Amino acid sequence: MNMISHAKRLFLASVLVSALNAVAFGAGPVPVPVPQHQQNPVLGNADCVKCHAAATADIAANGGAHKTNVTCQDCHNGHPPAVKNIIPLCSQCHSGKPHYKLADCQRCHSNPHTPKATKLAKNITDECVTCHSQQIVKLRQFKSKHTSLACTYCHNVHGRIPPCTQCHKPHSADMVAAECKRCHQAHMPTVITYKSDTPNRNCASCHKKASDLLLSTDAKHRDVNCVTCHKDKHKMTPTCQSCHGTPHPAGMLARFAKCADCHSIAHSLNRWEPKAAGKAATMKPKKKH
Repeated sequence: MNMISHAKRLFLASVLVSALNAVAFGAGPVPVPVPQHQQNPVLGNADCVKCHAAATADIAANGGAHKTNVTCQDCHNGHPPAVKNIIPLCSQCHSGKPHYKLADCQRCHSNPHTPKATKLAKNITDECVTCHSQQIVKLRQFKSKHTSLACTYCHNVHGRIPPCTQCHKPHSADMVAAECKRCHQAHMPTVITYKSDTPNRNCASCHKKASDLLLSTDAKHRDVNCVTCHKDKHKMTPTCQSCHGTPHPAGMLARFAKCADCHSIAHSLNRWEPKAAGKAATMKPKKKH
């Protein structure tokens, strides 16, 4: 306190002497010297850290481009009291993308010194889709219950992809969360697609009756993957001819136009033979041994 008071006294004395000299010698007004602490020297990052240790530590730890591409002075143009408004708008540097046109950056980016350490506000969608545009297209084009949910209902932490089982029960007890995406995409869950190596047990979790029939038959279909026949699109039912061509003569096909007339259904094929040699066309199932 003594040192500060002494400095103030010296400053006031210099002002008084200047004023008296001006009166005594008839000189014009004499400029009042500006104290050193009120001048606007050129500051660098090394100066900022002396008082703003927390901010500089945040930038050093998780500043992203704010650490590597800019200095403190690029954002904070001056220092009080010479400059009063030292907090810049984000749009001072960030422009040219839909995301940067959002009104309230601090809803998610609460600390500008750690810009990518986002804390998402509740029940937001508009902010998310300015960057994640393809996801909202899928949600709106292929409507489901997911369409009515806010993005942050599932993605409550930026970049986090939750398991489907967070909300949905698996189709069967032995199905794990990683298997959901074999058939479902989260942003259009009702559009079911699958790869050619999808195991039958995944299909059986919903189509149990068909699976049980297939496992009970001794026909070759038992060893064929469901997706070999039901390919490209869920619920697609192939024709027998797509794999087997036309194996029977025209006369037989004229009498039995449908494959199922003799072979029941594809999941439980019957094998047939004439009832008696020389007798026409009456067929019976061949007994299994």
